[in-house]
Amino acid sequence: MTAVSTVRPDARAPRSSPAEASPPGATPRRRPWRDRRIALALPAAALLAALAVWPLLQLGRMSVHEVTGATLNRDWEFVGLGNFAALFAGPDFPQVLLNTVVFVLVVTVLGMAGGFAVAVSVWSGTRGGSFLLGMMVFVWALPPVINGSIWKFLLSDHGLVNEALRSTGLAPDGLGFLFEPQLALWSVALVNAWAVIPFNALVFRAALLSVDESVLEAAEVDGARPRHRVRYILAPQARPAATVLTVLTIVYAFRSFDFIYVMTSGGPGTSSTTLPYLAYVQAFRGLDYGAGAATALLALAVIIVFALVYARDVRRTEEAS
Repeated sequence: MTAVSTVRPDARAPRSSPAEASPPGATPRRRPWRDRRIALALPAAALLAALAVWPLLQLGRMSVHEVTGATLNRDWEFVGLGNFAALFAGPDFPQVLLNTVVFVLVVTVLGMAGGFAVAVSVWSGTRGGSFLLGMMVFVWALPPVINGSIWKFLLSDHGLVNEALRSTGLAPDGLGFLFEPQLALWSVALVNAWAVIPFNALVFRAALLSVDESVLEAAEVDGARPRHRVRYILAPQARPAATVLTVLTIVYAFRSFDFIYVMTSGGPGTSSTTLPYLAYVQAFRGLDYGAGAATALLALAVIIVFALVYARDVRRTEEAS
């Protein structure tokens, strides 16, 4: 009698992959599409290394050497952390650090609150809201140098704001917005906050567009007042965008340089000088490139911390969606 095989048809041995079928010791071949992706990414990687990585390496190298206008094209003397120690021990560093913190807080708080308020006002899509939104985009698109020059003219001693204060009797002698130590930093910070509001408003408005109209109608039928609808419906809807936008606004405020340079040049004295502007003064006015590099590296470290927080929040948002 012939023996009947008990092997089932679906129990055959699995096929070996191409890598397993290759001779022992042979290197598996790469897929052609992967080679093309690497080849296409090489020019971008080289450009990024030339424009971003290499300057950062040079910045770190200069921060630990004594580099001045006289030794810029010579061998640099290694000083270790001497530039950082001189920065922390400098008489102007506490004032500059306080200016930076105040500047960032004013720009962030007013920029976020103003952006959300404008987003709520233009969210309905009325004709007036559309006009306001268009004006906001125009303000946001203005280069900071032009924007700062306009505000410098408006806030000058005989500018429009001071002339209006004199004509109404609120300040007969005018106010030194740009040359009084108590007002210079606040003036530049307010202008910087005004410049960041349009971008924040656009982001908040994009987040509010996903609100269901029926939810607002039901709340209105139930007797909810406008402030209640904003607090309990619109604000929670904008909270995820606000988390990321807060980090972006802090980074923007911390690295701000244009408005300070155009409007006050860090003065009077150091009353409106922040860390980025101090790095500019040390490097390009005092020609102490090593000290300027140390200050810039310190500012860069703070920005990197906030950038990592931003990347983490973006990743959490993508995972939640």
